[in-house]
Amino acid sequence: MNSNQHPHRLTGLVWPKLIPGTLLKRYKRFLADIKLKNGEIVTAHCPNSGAMKTCCEPGRTVYISHHDNPKRKLKYTWEIIKMPTSLVGVNTQVPNRLVFEAIKNNIVEELCGYSEFYREVKTSDHSRLDILLTNGEHDKCYVEVKNCTLVEDTVARFPDAVTKRGLKHLAELQRLVSEGSRGIIFFLVQRMDAEIFKPADTIDPAYGRELRRAVANGVEILVYDVHMDLQKIVLNKKLPYHL
Repeated sequence: MNSNQHPHRLTGLVWPKLIPGTLLKRYKRFLADIKLKNGEIVTAHCPNSGAMKTCCEPGRTVYISHHDNPKRKLKYTWEIIKMPTSLVGVNTQVPNRLVFEAIKNNIVEELCGYSEFYREVKTSDHSRLDILLTNGEHDKCYVEVKNCTLVEDTVARFPDAVTKRGLKHLAELQRLVSEGSRGIIFFLVQRMDAEIFKPADTIDPAYGRELRRAVANGVEILVYDVHMDLQKIVLNKKLPYHL
C-alpha cells in the first residue's frame, strides 16, 4: 500500500445505519444494555467474546445497528464505542470481511499476487482458518485474522483474554508452513491510536510463547490498523511489532 495514499480512497466496509447511545453495562459477554437518546433502554448483541479491556467502559458513547431479521432474538448489534483517543470497532465479524476485501483489492502488499481467494477454509478435521489464497494447488497462503481492540499507551496487544482457540490456530499455521504453504497471523487493530503491536504476555503468557515459536517456525506476522468514522471502516497502515 502506498504510504501517501489516503485511506478513504481504499476499499473498505460501509457501516449499516448507526444509532448513537450510552453504554450502561456489558454482561454475560454477549449482551449490552444501551440507553438511546430518547431515553429508551435496549439490549444489544455484543459480537465480541473477549474481555474488551480498554473499550467497554459504562457511560461511553456507543453506536449500534438495527436488524429486522425475525430469526434474531436481539434486534440491535453493538458496532462501535467512542473512547478518549479513538473510535473502536467491537464487532469481531468486521476484521475478517475487511481484510478479505483488502487482499482481493491488492491493498495488502505482502499478500498481492494471488489469483484465488477463499474464506472459512477447513484445514483438518478439527481446524478452520479464515482465508486461503492460492495460485494453484502448490502455491497456498493461509491467513488467520485476529481482532485487536486492546490498546494501552499506544501499544496494541493481543489477546485480551486467555485464548485456547488462538493457540490452536498458531499450531495449525505452523503445521501448514512445515508442509510448504505460507502461514500468516494477521492482527487487525480495530482502532486508530496504536503505534506498535506486542503480545499480551501478562494476560496470556502461553499465547505469547506460542506466537514467538510460530514466527521461529516460519509463520509470518502482519499488523495493520484502520481508519474509521461513522460511515466507513478501511484498512489503513501497517504497524511495527515487537516480540
